[in-house]
Amino acid sequence: MQILVVGGTGWLGGEVVRAALARGHDVATLARGVSGAPPAGVRALTADRDDAADVARALAGVRPDAVVDTSGYTVAGARTTASHLAGVGAYAYVSSLNAYRDWPGSPIRGVDDPVFGEPDDDPADYGPMKAASERVLARALDDRLLVVRSGLIAGPGDPTGRLGWWLRRMARGGPVVVPVDVWDQPVTFVDVRDLSGWMVESVECGRSGAVNATGDVGVTTFGRLLELCRDVVGDDARSPVTWAERDDATLLAAGVQRWVHLPFWVPADEARALWDIDTSSARRAGLPSRPIEETVTDLWAWLRGQPEALDDDAAPAGRTRPGLPDDVEQALLG
Repeated sequence: MQILVVGGTGWLGGEVVRAALARGHDVATLARGVSGAPPAGVRALTADRDDAADVARALAGVRPDAVVDTSGYTVAGARTTASHLAGVGAYAYVSSLNAYRDWPGSPIRGVDDPVFGEPDDDPADYGPMKAASERVLARALDDRLLVVRSGLIAGPGDPTGRLGWWLRRMARGGPVVVPVDVWDQPVTFVDVRDLSGWMVESVECGRSGAVNATGDVGVTTFGRLLELCRDVVGDDARSPVTWAERDDATLLAAGVQRWVHLPFWVPADEARALWDIDTSSARRAGLPSRPIEETVTDLWAWLRGQPEALDDDAAPAGRTRPGLPDDVEQALLG
């Protein structure tokens, strides 16, 4: 099978490429060419996806059997691929749970929950952009489109630094500021390897429709995740880790930013809906969910092999540096 991976040189796209190669497919990538080259044996196509003429040039004579689109960040980009790749047999588009209009303020009860699509929605905003891109592709591909509304992705190679920050902070040891209300709070992730392999298998069999692609609610809790990070780091920590529990009011008064300074944390009243996601569509479609212990262990092994990734001052390219600033942490511990 000839598979085109759109954005196949980044983290998720690279995993999709490796999964497709492992399953014996011929693979090409379509990317801007700024994130490195794909593995040997993969045909690299370079274009600005928002430029219709540039995409037409790059795809001239290219007739893939299937597409896995991991890099949809503009509606214009969705239009270019929709116009040039509408004849493929299967197309998997990585959307986001942010496409749902009422989330995270309200739970996601299923794939039929309303998505953004009102006239006053700004297509430059992430959620409305994903929902609008879904519609553009659906008009071109109809029942050959699989919409993968992804939740949080984790695993080795993670460029976001969010779960990695917790592991790095455990490695520093000593008292670690943690929210007091999270020990029983569900959290959920999808491992990048599970998601990528499943998407390749999905285009092989022509799977279509929409899927909430994340792990099952209840697989772990925020508290268990913190304990797991501490345990996985283990003897690599400079000193024993202890918990410095602070309630939501104290964290907010100290200037702790939701989600950013303590990755995955929002106040308890907001968290109830944030993590309440119906994933029955994913389970019916066969999306695997490996144990979170394996994901965290493998991420720590990857971090240990990347000295620059262990640097507390390093920020992922183009992203806000995750983690608690030293001055805020000291004020909370003081």
